[in-house]
Amino acid sequence: MTAPSLDTSAKAAPSKLGMVLRVTSGNFLEMFDFFLFGFYATYIANAFFPSNNELTSLLLTFGTFGAGFLMRPLGAIILGAYVDRVGRRKGLIVTLSIMAMGTLLIAFVPGYATIGIAAPALVLLGRLLQGFSAGVELGGVSVYLAEMAPPNRKGFYVSWQSGSQQVAIIAAAIIGYILNTTLSPQTMTDWGWRIPFFIGSLIVPFLFVIRRSLQETEAFLARKHHPTLPEIFASITSNWQIVIAGMLLVVMTTVSFYLITVYTPTFGKSVLKLSITDSLIVTFCIAISNLFWLPVMGALSDRIGRRPILMGFTILTILTAYPAMSWLVAHPSFERMLTVELWLSFLYGSYNGAMVVALTEIVPASVRTVGFSLCYSLATALFGGFTPAVSTKLIEMTGDKASPGLWMTFGAVCGLAATLMVYRRGEASRLVTAAAA
Repeated sequence: MTAPSLDTSAKAAPSKLGMVLRVTSGNFLEMFDFFLFGFYATYIANAFFPSNNELTSLLLTFGTFGAGFLMRPLGAIILGAYVDRVGRRKGLIVTLSIMAMGTLLIAFVPGYATIGIAAPALVLLGRLLQGFSAGVELGGVSVYLAEMAPPNRKGFYVSWQSGSQQVAIIAAAIIGYILNTTLSPQTMTDWGWRIPFFIGSLIVPFLFVIRRSLQETEAFLARKHHPTLPEIFASITSNWQIVIAGMLLVVMTTVSFYLITVYTPTFGKSVLKLSITDSLIVTFCIAISNLFWLPVMGALSDRIGRRPILMGFTILTILTAYPAMSWLVAHPSFERMLTVELWLSFLYGSYNGAMVVALTEIVPASVRTVGFSLCYSLATALFGGFTPAVSTKLIEMTGDKASPGLWMTFGAVCGLAATLMVYRRGEASRLVTAAAA
């Protein structure tokens, strides 16, 4: 009897690994394109938002970047309800389709000099499509991972939702480094910046094949009743306190993530006046750091609980984010930027490793995708998605180059408040029990 048991166990592990890789593939595309938009913001500003004022062009570009996030709550509700009704697998294929359309549009639209005002309008449309899709992509993937994970390893499994994003950043940074060391600055400005977007478009068919091979989760198939749209809205409305608390939990994650990844290349180049290569190397190292801390802290949260990690790292962020940024801008250098960004990565990765799985646990199971997605989308639309624009504006208004650290501090305050709300006097245990019902 021992041999068959071992054989079954041996087959189960690769199957789980394959499911994780397949379900997170769409996350890879989303973050790959999002990161490209942030890193090549100065080139995009020149191509689609030309102006006599470089700061104005940059703000318009980051405003377009942020506008996509305004579509996330709408996507969370509409697509999230669809996923909770028809299944995780079908829903994830639909989100990938919409996301691919936005990516293709941004990659191939001609510049302002060629088609005039239609150029920024089409780029904006591409971002809105991406935002609508992304509204449920993270929620759909996180819920899928939570439902297919072993009961005592949910934190570790769900952490790979964010882990796949770090792989995308690593790939984008490597491509950017190669381009900036082989093409001239003028070539990069003219058309070289489009190459990574073309690469993103080319991998879309491959991702479709992967997603179509997904199986539906057993947890979804075992559910006898799948709520109608009115029932979903009623459940979300009656659980509005969970939505607010969940949104505040995510603010810390989304603000810090977009600060240390999407905004870092622009911050290093435009604010600190470091080279593009330096900024790319730092961003690459951040992604490696994130990829390490996310599963480590997700696994740790399986052992010691979510609360200690969420509490500890929000407090640590409040105490150190702005001082670390102030130390960096006092004497900007590659070494200081790498040190500070790796510290902020440690704070983000550790918090997020516990936060994402915590959010899947407090949302009622019948509306888990739409509930998770709505919390995440509201936080991103109202706060995190505009982090590059807010950081740029804060520096302009205050003259303090370290002021983006204050924005991260604000995110940590939101995370701490939410943790206290969710985990007060055993409230989290009650919510988790109710969510599982």
